[in-house]
Amino acid sequence: MQLPVHSLTGEVADHIEVSDYVFAVPFNNAVVHQAMVSQQANARQGTADTKTRGEVAGSTKKLFAQKQTGNARAGSMKSPLRRGGGVVWGPHPRDYRQALPKKMRRLAIRCLLSEKVRAGELIAVQELDFAEAKTKEMSRILSAFGVDSTVLVVTPQSVENVIKSARNIPGVKIMPAALLNVVALLNHKKVIITVEALRKADDLWGDKLAAGV
Repeated sequence: MQLPVHSLTGEVADHIEVSDYVFAVPFNNAVVHQAMVSQQANARQGTADTKTRGEVAGSTKKLFAQKQTGNARAGSMKSPLRRGGGVVWGPHPRDYRQALPKKMRRLAIRCLLSEKVRAGELIAVQELDFAEAKTKEMSRILSAFGVDSTVLVVTPQSVENVIKSARNIPGVKIMPAALLNVVALLNHKKVIITVEALRKADDLWGDKLAAGV
């Protein structure tokens, strides 16, 4: 299939041939959802911890006599019923990681890229680089493409001036093509991608790898 390539003024300057295997895939909701859940779970540190009644510092002595006080019977001050006592069923360090087959992760990325193309939310540009970092210049480019929501700007590799130009603009994220992932694509409505980054995406997830992906 062919995608229009825009200049930085927003006008169509050329067309590029891209793989249907990457940019014309039917949307698979189950695979995309599982890939998203897996990525978010793998990002969790799993370091939250609470103390049980056996770990709280304090005496285990019975607070007062069992009977003849008029009060409800009470045991240790470390009881979960008392302030400063242990926590019942609280979190403890654990590993939240979820394994996801490589084929499913790559399919999920292809599904989302294809959906962006179908919705007209993927904008290909010839190149994206600045002689110096200027937020005003990045804002002008986004305005030229009618970006009024969140946008993911994809470059072939990390470009320092592009990153610096966009870091103060809310809702804009810069990402190299090799780091494209499901959560980033879901969290940003539009995608602006350079021609070189498109070719890199084709190489990473294209049909050349179909037999072994």
